[in-house]
Amino acid sequence: MTAPESRSGLDPWKTAELPEPPRPKGLAWMGVVGPGVIVLGASIGSGEYLLGPANFVRYGLTMLWVVSVAVLLQTNFNTELMRYTMATGEPANTGFMRTRPNSTLWAVVYSMLYFFQVGWPGWAGNAAAAFFYLATKRVAGPEDAGTIYAIGAATFVACVAILLFGRRIERTLEILNWILVIVIIGGFLILALIFVAPATWIAMATGFFGYSPAAGKFSFMPAGADYFLIGAFAGFCGAGGVINLTLSNWARDKGYGMGGVVGYIPAAVGGKKVNLAHTGFTFVPDEKAMAKWRGWWRIVKVDQWIIYFFGALAGMALPAVLYVTFLEPGLDIRGYGIASALANAMEARVALMGGVIALLGAWILFKTQLDVIEGLVRAVTDILWTGSKRVRAWRGGDVRRIYYTLLGVVVVWGLIALKLAQPILLIQISANVAGVTFVIAGVHLYYVNTRLLPEAVRPGIWPRVGLVALVLFYGVFSFLSIRALLG
Repeated sequence: MTAPESRSGLDPWKTAELPEPPRPKGLAWMGVVGPGVIVLGASIGSGEYLLGPANFVRYGLTMLWVVSVAVLLQTNFNTELMRYTMATGEPANTGFMRTRPNSTLWAVVYSMLYFFQVGWPGWAGNAAAAFFYLATKRVAGPEDAGTIYAIGAATFVACVAILLFGRRIERTLEILNWILVIVIIGGFLILALIFVAPATWIAMATGFFGYSPAAGKFSFMPAGADYFLIGAFAGFCGAGGVINLTLSNWARDKGYGMGGVVGYIPAAVGGKKVNLAHTGFTFVPDEKAMAKWRGWWRIVKVDQWIIYFFGALAGMALPAVLYVTFLEPGLDIRGYGIASALANAMEARVALMGGVIALLGAWILFKTQLDVIEGLVRAVTDILWTGSKRVRAWRGGDVRRIYYTLLGVVVVWGLIALKLAQPILLIQISANVAGVTFVIAGVHLYYVNTRLLPEAVRPGIWPRVGLVALVLFYGVFSFLSIRALLG
């Protein structure tokens, strides 16, 4: 009989022993967690620093209720992605390719979702606005479009250069994101403690539940709302769409669970050829193996429910209270200078603070562009590596050849795409595609985790409810966003 996981045309899983999980204590946890840190770092530059502030300044802190729901549902989604990878050693996209009608269809669908969401170099373009402010001490306008393009293109190319070095690309990203998360969240916390009034802190806390102390009532959706903007905000609360999906690729390369059996993608300079398996492995769920499984699951809980969940909430809330403190309520800050709007407002009231904020913003957006371009190339590389024998045989079966060839293609496209529209519009397109991705991938993940995985490691009732809630939540926002765009 054909194995359930091979009915779409891919090879069936092999059997191997589940590796021993690490048992860290104290600071050793920083070396064990990692995928959650990468995806948290990627999230801070999208919703937290661009679309979140655009919504909070325009509509108020009650919009934080969207954040609390989105991050809760995404954290459950993330743990289920990692469940699949720990059980099989495969990225979640490979699991989706194992479903009918065939692997090729789903390979095309998810490659297109990756391209339409993160194939736009909007982060580099918005980072350019922060660099522009640092150099000129003024907010960029339409007349500065040529300069913004030049700086954005240089920023984009610099991101690519970083991916050439190291041993394991995932480890390089992990180290950079630890620096990002600690410096950015810590920096915004210090600034908020200095400048934000107690009433704003209270409004932030109650805003997570949709309540406004000033108005004395709950307010979930503002009158006359721009649902294309709000839908984009919901899509990029936390990480967003394919950025979440890439978490499972990073978990594989980190060696979580059966990921420790299949191999990883090495860097071009400093790395060496690694035999990356094109199909996954499962383990016999005996008493010894299930004890190991529980050890791996403990690490996933810390990585997601402590690092990602609380980090994503703090990463959204801290910039929010600063923006509403320094910018006029109701203002639409979208435009070439969105990344320097807070810097300009703070500089007008506190000398030298504009440069500090612009520097933080430039680093955030540069780092996010690095994460998303790497995630795009990594995911499509894994899709091709799994789905095509011809691709695996090309250039001696060295996965680096595929990875860096795709990276070159993405660079050329990115330099073209930067010319097509304002960077913030590119980000809004990305974020709305993220909402659609959650709907499709949420249904898909529910299926593979409850139908393909061995029964011993399938999710319980509450993770399943969480996936259904994710699909409904993002289904509503995607519908409102598409209707606003078409209407």
